[in-house]
Amino acid sequence: MQTTDTQAESEPRLIVEQGAAARVAAIAEPVIEGLGLRLVRVKISGLSGCTVQIMAERSDGTMTIEDCETLSRALSPVLDVADPIERAYRLEISSPGLDRPLVRRSDFERHTGHTIKVEMAIAAAGRRRFRGSLIGTEGDRARLRCDQAAPGKDPEVLLPIGDMAEAKVALTDTLISESLKRGESPLGEAGDEEQPNNPKDVRKHTRAPWHDTRRNRADQSRAKEFRPDGTGRAAQHEGD
Repeated sequence: MQTTDTQAESEPRLIVEQGAAARVAAIAEPVIEGLGLRLVRVKISGLSGCTVQIMAERSDGTMTIEDCETLSRALSPVLDVADPIERAYRLEISSPGLDRPLVRRSDFERHTGHTIKVEMAIAAAGRRRFRGSLIGTEGDRARLRCDQAAPGKDPEVLLPIGDMAEAKVALTDTLISESLKRGESPLGEAGDEEQPNNPKDVRKHTRAPWHDTRRNRADQSRAKEFRPDGTGRAAQHEGD
C-alpha cells in the first residue's frame, strides 16, 4: 500500500516518547511540521553529559544537512524559552539513517522484507523483545517472522505497533548493499562521503547527516554550531 505525501505528512506516530522526551516532542513537533518536516523521535541520553537528540525527516524519508541546520536554528530559541530540560544539555538534530526507528505505520510498510528489532512496552506472546523479518502490516499491527521461535511455536507474530516501546530497522549487509546499489550514501546524501567498496566498512557510518548544536543553560554565550569531520571530531564553523 502506497502512502501519498499528504497522508504521510498528517500521519500520526504510533510509537511515542514518555517523560521528559515527551515534553520535548510536544514543543518540537509544531516547529518541525512548520518547516515541512515530520518528527521521527526524541531521545534523551545521559552519557557524556546530557544529549537531547531530535530525529526528523521529510515525508519521503530524506533529510539533508541543510534541513538539519534550518531546523536547529528554528528550534533552538523555542527550546530556550520553553526550557523543558532542567540541566545543561547538548541538542543534536539528526536524520534517521539506515538503522532507523519505525514509528508510523507507513514506516513499517516501507520496510517490509527487512529485518527489524522490536521491544514491546506491553508483552506479546509472552515476550517483550523480537527480531525477525517484517512481513507487512495489518491495520495498526505489524506481522513479523521471528528469527528464533520455540519448537512447535508459530514463528510469525502479530504485534500492535502502539504497544511497542521501540522498533527499528536492523543494520544488515543486505540493507547496506541495497542502499549502495541505489546510489545512496550511508550518511543519507549521495556524495557526502566517498563510498566504501565493502558494505561492512560503512557500519560505523550509518547515521545520516546530522547537525549538532552545543547548548549549556548555565552559559549565556551563543551556541556553538558544528559538524563532525571525517574522524568524528567536531569541525568548528569559520568564525567560531
